[in-house]
Amino acid sequence: MIEKIINNRLLLILIHLGIGFLGTFSIFAKLYGFVIIIIPFLIIYLNKNKNEEAFIFASYIVGAEIFNRMTGGFFLYETGKYTVLLFLILGVLLGDFKQHFSIQYIFYILLLLLGIVFTQVPEGESLRKAIAFNLSGPVVLGVSAFYFYKRPITKKQLYNAMFFMLLPLFSTVSLLYFRTPDLSEIVFGGEANFEASGGFGPNQVATAIGLGVFLITVFLISKEKLTNYIFLDALFLIYFIYRGLLTFSRGGIITAITATLIFTFFYLLYKKISFNILIKYILISAIFIISIWLYTSNITKGMLDNRYAGRNKIGVQKDITTGRLDILQVQAFNFLEHPLGIGVGNGKYERMKKENITGASHNEVGRLLEEHGYIGLILLLLLITIPIFNFFRGNYYQKAFILSFYLIWFLTINHSAMRIALPGFIYALSLIRITDYEEEA
Repeated sequence: MIEKIINNRLLLILIHLGIGFLGTFSIFAKLYGFVIIIIPFLIIYLNKNKNEEAFIFASYIVGAEIFNRMTGGFFLYETGKYTVLLFLILGVLLGDFKQHFSIQYIFYILLLLLGIVFTQVPEGESLRKAIAFNLSGPVVLGVSAFYFYKRPITKKQLYNAMFFMLLPLFSTVSLLYFRTPDLSEIVFGGEANFEASGGFGPNQVATAIGLGVFLITVFLISKEKLTNYIFLDALFLIYFIYRGLLTFSRGGIITAITATLIFTFFYLLYKKISFNILIKYILISAIFIISIWLYTSNITKGMLDNRYAGRNKIGVQKDITTGRLDILQVQAFNFLEHPLGIGVGNGKYERMKKENITGASHNEVGRLLEEHGYIGLILLLLLITIPIFNFFRGNYYQKAFILSFYLIWFLTINHSAMRIALPGFIYALSLIRITDYEEEA
């Protein structure tokens, strides 16, 4: 079934570029949001997850979550996370694969839920929303990790899933094109730009686009078919980088660059590329990146340079963390003062009460420590260490993927917390065992 769907990848990409335009119509957006849940559910159920349909369609939802939030395609804001949970749980229950019993992640989920005991929200605030907002992402991580722990995934299945994840990201950049005003009308400054992000949160948009940059680069480097035309693949990559830079949100782009460099390093070690060819790749990449940067910087009248240097629109240096460090300091203080944590979702209200800081935390590490106390520290150490064992077991090919996925998770949760399903799901992919790859000579 999956093979029939992706037999013509270029056609699917063009269809999803068209979906980006149609997403500007609310009726279509709602229909699309409904269809991408119901049809995959039926396919997973009818096929009993024989060909990792749960993995592939959950990957699609991860890629589609931001697009559906931008268009209002999902009926609930957290529907993307709930759908990923539904598909993976269905895959575990129906699949033939004998699931590795990962007690670590069962333990992780149970300890997470303990934090609810201490949750207290001000009168008039929704307790359910506070818990769902802060715990849905970590729970996605726990369930995804349970599903993928030591799971054998073939190279073909992995690339199919990455392609499915990439498809709705094409819709996202297409939507940005139609939703963004003429760039000459946008006033770029020293902060993230909502107008160039289609009127939606630049942080989440840049995170999604950064994922697209990474995935397209992986297809290019490993010479896997994306559109069958390398020039077209490169053109798509250029446009993704360009749209990502225009958001003026740095986290997603820096994450993409870091993960791409790590993947490239280990993949070249695996292929045993000669030094001369390596230098050629470096020079071509440098020219390619500098050209995109200069072009985008010129369009933004140099403001792009200021943004990434941490300067405001008149060139004065400012807090490069845009207030995140202040929040992290308060979280560290609350962690030391409350060893059992202050309760799920309470961090925002505690900061408002004590420090008059109204912003929500963008750092999942700080949130875990503040709201879960020493239990959060244990959970954090568990999450950090387990994929490392998988990393050392693999060859260079496996290491390229495992470490890239691991870094995307860790860097994303430090600038965007776990507001979307992406980081938790990507983390879980660092636990897989890639099979059916070309053995080293």
